[in-house]
Amino acid sequence: MGRRPVIGVMTCARPKHEKTPEYLELAVGQKYMQPLLDRAALPFPIPNFGDQTPFDAIMEQIDGLLLTGSLSNVHPDRYDGDISAKSYPLDPHRDACTWGLLDRCIDQGKPVFALCRGFQELNVYTGGSLDQMVHEVPGRIDHRSPTSHVPEIKYGAWQSVDVTPGGTLAQALDSDAPIVINSLHLQGVDRVGQGVTVEATASDGLVEALSIDRATAFCLGVQWHPEALPENPVSVALFDAFVAACVDARGG
Repeated sequence: MGRRPVIGVMTCARPKHEKTPEYLELAVGQKYMQPLLDRAALPFPIPNFGDQTPFDAIMEQIDGLLLTGSLSNVHPDRYDGDISAKSYPLDPHRDACTWGLLDRCIDQGKPVFALCRGFQELNVYTGGSLDQMVHEVPGRIDHRSPTSHVPEIKYGAWQSVDVTPGGTLAQALDSDAPIVINSLHLQGVDRVGQGVTVEATASDGLVEALSIDRATAFCLGVQWHPEALPENPVSVALFDAFVAACVDARGG
C-alpha cells in the first residue's frame, strides 16, 4: 500500500484570550479533518505564520490543500473594500498564508478544496470582491443559518442551488441537477474574480461555487459547509473527488 495522501488543512490565527490579543494560537476544527481521515488521508494542520509561513517546506509535504471555513473574514484591503464594524473579526495572518499557498498549489498542480471562508478567499484571490452583509443587499435572500443551536437545524440542508452543466462541481457530482445545501454565511461574492468559472448559483443569483480556470488539478470552492453534513450524498461526492485528486497528485 502506498503512502497516504497528505492534505494541508488551513488553520486560523486567533487571540488566545481577549485580555492578551497579542498572543495567538493556531486552530482548526476537527470536523474539517474527519472527512479526510475517513478517506485514509493524513490531515496536516498548516503552521500559519502569515508572511513568515515556511511555504516551500510545506509544499514539499502536502499533496493538496483544504481551505476551511472560519468565524473570521477576508480583510477588505484585499479587495479594496471599506472596513467597518461589519468587517470583523479579521485574520490577516490567514489571508497572507492562504495567498502564499494558493500561488504554489496552482502553479504546482496540487488540488484545492475551499469551504465557506475558503471559497471567498478563492474569489478575492482571483481579483473578485465581497459583499460584507449579503442579507442587506437589495435583491438577495437571507443566507444566514437558521436561528437554532440544534445541529440538525443549524447545519441542515435547506437551500437549493443550480449547478453549472459540465463544470468541476457537476463532474464531481456526476450530475448537473440542482442540489440542496446548508447555508451559514454573512458575506458573499459581489464581483466575481477573473479567470474563474461559476459552478453554482442560488435562487437570488448569488454565486455558491466556483473554480479557477488555470488550475490543472481539482480546484473548487463552495460557499456552504459539506463537512457539517458528512453523510450527505453531495458532501460524500465532493470529499471523495478531492481526496482522489490528491492521490493522483502524489502519483497514485
